[in-house]
Parts: sequence; C-alpha cells; structure tokens
Amino acid sequence: MKRVMLMVVLSFMVAISTLVAQEVKVDIEKEKAAIKQAALDYMEGWYEGNAQRMKKALHPEMVKRVPTTLPTGRVTLRYASASNMVEFTRAGFGKNRAQHKGKLEVKIFDISRNIASAKATSGEYIDYLHLVKIHGQWKILNVLWEPAKPPAKKK
Repeated sequence: MKRVMLMVVLSFMVAISTLVAQEVKVDIEKEKAAIKQAALDYMEGWYEGNAQRMKKALHPEMVKRVPTTLPTGRVTLRYASASNMVEFTRAGFGKNRAQHKGKLEVKIFDISRNIASAKATSGEYIDYLHLVKIHGQWKILNVLWEPAKPPAKKK
C-alpha cells in the first residue's frame, strides 16, 4: 500500500512539474516578445521620427551613454536622458538618417523576473540595453552605445 501511495504522489509531482515547466516556457516567450517590442519601439521610433514610440519604450529615468574621444585623446562619456531622446526623435534626428538604418536586430541575452539585457543593432548603432519590467511593461532603463562602424580617420 505504501508503494502504491508513493507511486501516486511521485506521478502527481511529475505531472505538476511538467505543467509548471510548460507555463514558464510560455511566459518566457511572452516576455521575450515584449522585450523585443520595447527595443523595436526604441529603434523604429527613432528612424520613423515617432516620439510616441520612443517614449513608450523608455523608462522616464533612462540614461543613454556613449564613450567619446576628445581632441585631447582622452575618452569621456556623453549622456542623453529619456526626455532628450523623445525630443531628438520628435525633431527628426533619426528620421533624417533613416537611409542608414540597415537591418534592425534585437538579441536578448538574459531575462530575470523583472530585469533583462539585450543588444539592439542597426546599420549605424550598437546599443546594449538594460530593461526593467514596471507595472507589467518592459522599459529601457540604460543604454550603452557606440557607432556600428568606427569613425573615419581624419587626414
């Protein structure tokens, strides 16, 4: 009798584990799609000049940074805030360069419960993104970027 009861309990545990694993897989795919959409709203919004898409993608406290070499040879960081990016988008800075956008790609590196990291690339830019899930929506919180191609050497 004990063996039968043990087999029933083990079978039940395996069945529950399988269901939970399937549920988690569906959730991960849903999260990946939402993260990818946030990255696409950021990139496509930039090139479309669509400030609403840009705003939708960004956390209000987002900071975007790029390492920049000064004429002195020293490297420093330039910054842009979420509000800067929305206004730059509205002003058409990306739309004016849409012919250079190339293929847009998003690669998701890691997802935890409420944080994720991804890479977004275009013909012009390489952006590493940190995202945070706030109120059920994925938002870009940090961006570290550089040009996809090194700048031309000055003669």
